[in-house]
Amino acid sequence: MRISCLSLLSFLIFTSTVGAAEIRDANRLLRVSNVASQFESMTQLQTRNIIRTYTSIVAISADVELPLWIKMEIEACYEQTFAWEKFEDGIAQILLNNFTNHEMVLLTDFYRSEGLPPAEIPSFKAAIAKGEMIQQLTADYILANSEGCAEHDIGLILGFLADPQLESDKTLTAE
Repeated sequence: MRISCLSLLSFLIFTSTVGAAEIRDANRLLRVSNVASQFESMTQLQTRNIIRTYTSIVAISADVELPLWIKMEIEACYEQTFAWEKFEDGIAQILLNNFTNHEMVLLTDFYRSEGLPPAEIPSFKAAIAKGEMIQQLTADYILANSEGCAEHDIGLILGFLADPQLESDKTLTAE
């Protein structure tokens, strides 16, 4: 009995060490490929596009300008809801589930500009071929693990449009 407990303990220690090393590799790949910065840039771009769309809709349908404070609250919602830190671990897990450890090392070396030996080109191509699938899995993960801001945004805008002071503000902006 003592041997089996010792064997089980050794197995658990070994598997947690291997898991930790793989997670470090996935996080390293995320870091060297600059995914966090790209993620934040895309979030900012999408937020600007959403605000621009809301601004246009309000201007066309209600003939008023969306105030800066609403735009800032909408921006803050997206910044908080889609903060990289909320998704980093899940995206690292997607990499772990879909790339072999060897593929992650190859990709990390590539992003570090360390080059690839010619013998590794087929493995590198196999890793790159998984890109679309990983991109889709990541998008699905983000969608499933975020609340979004649409309801928040609509509430702000409808509240603004329902404000009885809006008519006097509307004439001020028209002058």
